[in-house]
Amino acid sequence: MNYSQSYLLEAKSIIDELNPEGIEKIAKGLHSLREGGGRLFVLGVGGGAGHANHAVNDFRKIVGLESYAPTDNVSELTARINDDGWETSFANWLKVSRISARDGILVFSVGGGNEKARISVNIVNALKLSKESGAKIFGIVGRDGGFTAQVADAVVIIPTVNKQNITPHTEAFQAVIWHLLVSHPLLALHATKWESVQI
Repeated sequence: MNYSQSYLLEAKSIIDELNPEGIEKIAKGLHSLREGGGRLFVLGVGGGAGHANHAVNDFRKIVGLESYAPTDNVSELTARINDDGWETSFANWLKVSRISARDGILVFSVGGGNEKARISVNIVNALKLSKESGAKIFGIVGRDGGFTAQVADAVVIIPTVNKQNITPHTEAFQAVIWHLLVSHPLLALHATKWESVQI
């Protein structure tokens, strides 16, 4: 078996092992958030930051949910990192955004944040602030889910089927799941372009 065959078999295994009820719980939570006039703040670093940017577009355009990501404004983000430090960059951004109990957080992270291991501490601190504010926390994460899984109201953990491919599979399936969410009948308000065009 070559690597491509093996990788695709791993992806099939992940689909079989995913928990659809966790995804449904996030869908219901996001629906309640929108209906209550709340905002969604999408957090991620590295590949998760790229996902956050794309997902914000989808949640705003398709779902009609007011959404933002701290990584969308590189000037503010780098100023906060330079002046105050990486670890507080997301939390301080959320403070200025006046995060409240009406709002929600969606985390894209491979490990979910681990304060002891000093990994994604900016996400950990943002989640601590979010809990204090009463905001809902949602996550799509890998490995054991880390701090995100510990504090989230609803979380999907991408199953580990090969320890050598945790990151690529987690980041790939984060995209699969958020696209599932924005096309979910409970959330989708507007058709995507190719589904609305008759040629």
